[in-house]
Amino acid sequence: MTSRRMFLLSGLAALAGSSALANAPAVSLRPVARRVSSLAAGSDGLKALLARAKLTGHAVCAVADVKTGQVLESSGGAEALPPASVAKALTALYALDVLGADHRFETRILATGGVAGGVVKGDLILAGGGDPMLNTDHLALLAKALKTAGVREVRGRFLVWEGALPAIRTIDPGQPDHVGYSPAVSGIALNFNRVHFEWKRASSGGWAITMDARTEKYRPEVATARMKIESRAVPVYTYADRGGVDQWTVASKALGKGGARWLPVRNPGAYAGDVFRTLARSNGIALPKARTAKSLPEAQLLAQHHSPPMDVMLKAMLKYSNNLMAEMIGMAATARRAGRPASLKASAAEMSRWAAGTYGMSGTKLVDHSGLGDASRMTPGDLTGALVAAYKAGHLKPLLKRFPMRDAKGRILKGHPIQVAAKTGTLNFVSGLGGFMTAADGTELAFAIFTADQKARARIPRAQRERPQGARSWNRRAKQLQQQLIERWGAVYGS
Repeated sequence: MTSRRMFLLSGLAALAGSSALANAPAVSLRPVARRVSSLAAGSDGLKALLARAKLTGHAVCAVADVKTGQVLESSGGAEALPPASVAKALTALYALDVLGADHRFETRILATGGVAGGVVKGDLILAGGGDPMLNTDHLALLAKALKTAGVREVRGRFLVWEGALPAIRTIDPGQPDHVGYSPAVSGIALNFNRVHFEWKRASSGGWAITMDARTEKYRPEVATARMKIESRAVPVYTYADRGGVDQWTVASKALGKGGARWLPVRNPGAYAGDVFRTLARSNGIALPKARTAKSLPEAQLLAQHHSPPMDVMLKAMLKYSNNLMAEMIGMAATARRAGRPASLKASAAEMSRWAAGTYGMSGTKLVDHSGLGDASRMTPGDLTGALVAAYKAGHLKPLLKRFPMRDAKGRILKGHPIQVAAKTGTLNFVSGLGGFMTAADGTELAFAIFTADQKARARIPRAQRERPQGARSWNRRAKQLQQQLIERWGAVYGS
């Protein structure tokens, strides 16, 4: 089991896009003795530090003692700002409470009409169970299991059922079409609902392109996502849904000598069915083109695949900040708690109600489970209170990623006396950090820091939201402030 978990996590690492973590603080971070000064203690010191950051927009924060729950200091603790991916920490708590640490998702191969002499008399169904970590290797194992069971022919239809969760075209409609971190969501997801696009210079002078569902072991080409090169400079990509096929075009002047990237899938069921059909064919089982199952009938179980347990998935989700995992896990928790949600926004509203009832987070109103939508709001006071409660229950801290302290040049300071386990959150002109810190003397604190320039973000055209002008430098300054606040709290409250 350990090797299987490691394989799944390494697969997530390869597929999950990297995101910027904390950058260098404005001053060298060194352990300092506790002292009282205008910059190191009291509310005046905190206000001065926030003012020196010279961030446009708003910066709010709160810090509390995890043992007593006492709020040690805050600035704008009741002011709600977009939490970005810090929201995933709350999603993790939601899933642990509603689904449990041992919960596993199940993907099944079913047959109607019975099986006799290796022949499926009715339909063969690929039934998604909400597993956000399903990949091509797992479908290959399911196809092999069919062959091992003696199945060689299907008389009826080949159906894909994705109705365990609502179908959503993109996590955040405000994102550019081509960004892999905002794919479609449904009850089935393959390779995080992303397709691999690769281009290489051909001997003819043009480019050779592939669209496939690759893992380290398999590279099945797909028919449900197609790419066409067009002679232009901009836009780099265009997208259209044509008869259930993701039809992309790419600008020839942007290709260079070669490269690759993961593009989002907008028709998850068709994509998974396309790939499974290819893998079944390689095992000698010919299937008709996949069709969507309107409902899930009574059927015979032929093969099944289980996801890793929930705690393993949540650790991966938080480490790699995978948006699709957060949305599927969050909606699965809502389905268990209140019935299948009608939409992503409805599911997030249910999680917000749960947070208010469980942790008193009355100022938190979310529109999704990943934090990708900038209409979500969370207060630092709300999050700090939830973190204190989670710490006492022993739930969240073991799942959080280590947040390294850095020097003035951005280099990680090995052996720094302050240890931090936290969830970062980054959108253009939005930066958040929430989690736990252990000071040099062992004092443990829970903290939340949110910064946002919503006016600057609102001015970004949709087509430029992947890398807008000015966002990188703003976010760098926001992350410098985060490290300075942690250093301050370690000095003031940790000795």
